[in-house]
Amino acid sequence: MSSERPVNPRFAEDMWFQEVPGGPARYRDRTDKPVRYFTVVDKQSGAVLGYVWGGDEDEAAAYVPRQAAGPVGANESMSWIGRLREAKSRGIRPSQALAEFLAGPEPGGRGRPLPDSLTDAPNAAVVKALAKGD
Repeated sequence: MSSERPVNPRFAEDMWFQEVPGGPARYRDRTDKPVRYFTVVDKQSGAVLGYVWGGDEDEAAAYVPRQAAGPVGANESMSWIGRLREAKSRGIRPSQALAEFLAGPEPGGRGRPLPDSLTDAPNAAVVKALAKGD
């Protein structure tokens, strides 16, 4: 009698992933076209947590956590991703979403937009590089 337990044959089957259409509305998360972005800072300390960028040409927008902010910056992603999805579901352009975020009431989460920080970048890669090395 063997002490080995038999392996369930289901565990040996290949797994197939098929993406199903649907899910929440989303802006594209990449573009090589010009974007605008603003700085997200901690509500209490004022430390930079990341950046929210958007570009209308490719209907793209995203939050990029600042690497130096560590887990706090990364955790702030969920708040901004949710806000961006909600804006996209209303059918507004990324530039309109950024304007709303800057003008609106202070959001939930730990971060808030830094007033007067909206600026231009040639593309999203510049914002991502800023987040990695600032």
